[in-house]
Amino acid sequence: MSKRDEPKESKRGLGRREFVKLVSGTSAAVSAGVLTNVELLGAQTAAGGKTAGPGAVPMTLRVNGQARQVTLEPRVTLLDALRESLDLTGAKKVCDRGTCGACTVIVNGKPIYSCTVLAIEAAMSGANIQTIEGLAPEGQFHTLSASFVQNDAQQCGFCTPGFVMAAKAYIDTHPNPTYEQVKHSLGGNLCRCGTYMGVRRAVVDAAMKMKGGKS
Repeated sequence: MSKRDEPKESKRGLGRREFVKLVSGTSAAVSAGVLTNVELLGAQTAAGGKTAGPGAVPMTLRVNGQARQVTLEPRVTLLDALRESLDLTGAKKVCDRGTCGACTVIVNGKPIYSCTVLAIEAAMSGANIQTIEGLAPEGQFHTLSASFVQNDAQQCGFCTPGFVMAAKAYIDTHPNPTYEQVKHSLGGNLCRCGTYMGVRRAVVDAAMKMKGGKS
């Protein structure tokens, strides 16, 4: 065999067809992992031992001190469950990727982005979920919400519920925050109107009032 007839090693990079095959295989593996995690979270089983889903399954969410019954697909996020199934629209759907903080709620005392948690995960763990609707009786303002108004801490108001919930969780564990501490603690919430200074003043003011002091 002459050198001309010998097979030559391809010098080109990964071809389009090979790339598509690689991505398809990886996606399938990732999808399988997600389904396994859902099962480990305790997705309910139907009669005959078959795993319920991906269709809707019944679950109970403990929201604002009440047990709420919903029937949802395992893929539904806590944010969508709150807004679409329970009509609790305070948490806003903005980036839907855990970046802006507009969907912040308090779960077991900690602020979380509700767009990053599955409703079934919260249900199976028996988590206590608090939304801005649960901070005060209907028609009334929580001290923190009132402070946001008094300090002009909102413009369009779309991100405000997320800021209030993040601030509430912080004040619960840090009852004497300084302006700089509040600035750092709310770093995970974005305001496209730029009312950050008013927000920080509002939180410091509310913290003082909540412990019986004066602003």
